[in-house]
Amino acid sequence: MKSIKTFFKEYWITLLIVLGMCFTYYIISQNGLISPLMFPKVGLIWKVFLENRNVQLTNVYASFTLLAPSILITLILALGIGLFMGINEKARKVLYPIVYGFSCVPSILLSPFVVLLSPNMWWASIIIIVYGCVWATLFATITGVQTIDKRYLDNAKTLELKGWKRFFKVVLPAASPSIISGFINSLRSSFVMLVYAEMYGAQYGLGFYVKRYSTLGIYENVWGGFIFMVIILILVMSIFDRLKNYILRWTL
Repeated sequence: MKSIKTFFKEYWITLLIVLGMCFTYYIISQNGLISPLMFPKVGLIWKVFLENRNVQLTNVYASFTLLAPSILITLILALGIGLFMGINEKARKVLYPIVYGFSCVPSILLSPFVVLLSPNMWWASIIIIVYGCVWATLFATITGVQTIDKRYLDNAKTLELKGWKRFFKVVLPAASPSIISGFINSLRSSFVMLVYAEMYGAQYGLGFYVKRYSTLGIYENVWGGFIFMVIILILVMSIFDRLKNYILRWTL
């Protein structure tokens, strides 16, 4: 009960804004103020939402079979390259212009080459998601290592910490706030890239579902899929936010 009271105390304004948005949509749809085709009535959306819940669960599973390995590969690449470039000044000077140049190229321009060169559509989708998400964590990792307080490194030197011990005890913890912030941004981007990737040959998935029914012009299904996607996104981000708070519990 105490946690519920705390939640409403902290988020009552947020809840009022959300309720205001829902009420505005209700007024628009009930009175046909904007195209009834694109803004169907709330009752119709709710009916579709309930009827398609099993299909949506299948879509969630299909989406996460793409999302989970993509996030893992993104994290491995970003940490590996980012920590190497952050620690090694010479490597950073050589590689940074190349990395920055690739980060400026939109994934939509590379997607035809990815689809052509990938062994199958699953791998093509994985590569597109990773390419679109890796940069935020990568640059955050480089910045996090570069901006480590010199006092930490001096203290490590005084304590004669070297090599991997210095890396795991000083460098990685000190850079972790920046790294995790970048990873959270990558996680948000991953859902955008997931929707885009599922346009390529997917038969199931949250993005595929919304895209399919928007093409067919069945907007009650589009709204139902959109609401389901938002709920899943909020749940995933809440879990990672709690995980972030636990990992960074030593910070302010």
